[in-house]
Amino acid sequence: MKKYLVQFKPFLIFVGIFFLTYIVLTLLYNYYLNSYEGNDLDSITVVVSKNVDQLLKFFNYDVIIQKSPKNPWMGVIFNGKYLASITEGCNVVSIMILFVSFVAAFSGKLKQTVLFIIFGILSLYVLNIVRIALLTVLLFNFPEQNHFLHGVVFPLIIYGYVFILWIFWVNRFSRYAK
Repeated sequence: MKKYLVQFKPFLIFVGIFFLTYIVLTLLYNYYLNSYEGNDLDSITVVVSKNVDQLLKFFNYDVIIQKSPKNPWMGVIFNGKYLASITEGCNVVSIMILFVSFVAAFSGKLKQTVLFIIFGILSLYVLNIVRIALLTVLLFNFPEQNHFLHGVVFPLIIYGYVFILWIFWVNRFSRYAK
């Protein structure tokens, strides 16, 4: 048994760090979410919604994004038509947790790891704002493609970007890069 523990030590350390980081961050995020009651919407999702609103208005789109009075989401009214809802699941935090857990499990030097995590989180946030804004415009113009756009294309973009970040991290900065 000891032979196998020694043989698989790097893998076991990776899995242990990954799951420990993932569980801790998920519990902290759930604690944060549980501080909101009923149809209250968490402040991260509200800020994401406001940033989407600002981006669309920057490009002169007729958009109103407002809190639903009865539900925990932000309603998106685009060109006078209620088009979508921005919910807690749209704020990219769960994907950030996954990203951070992976980078932590393949950590390198502390400074590089922290800087890469900050870069990854910020770039995921910006990509997510662009993703939601673009999805809004495309759903208005191609409503029949709702499932394909929301369920396939845009998750592929965000998860594809995370995958590219991971590959870059592992090959350039992690302790396994050499």
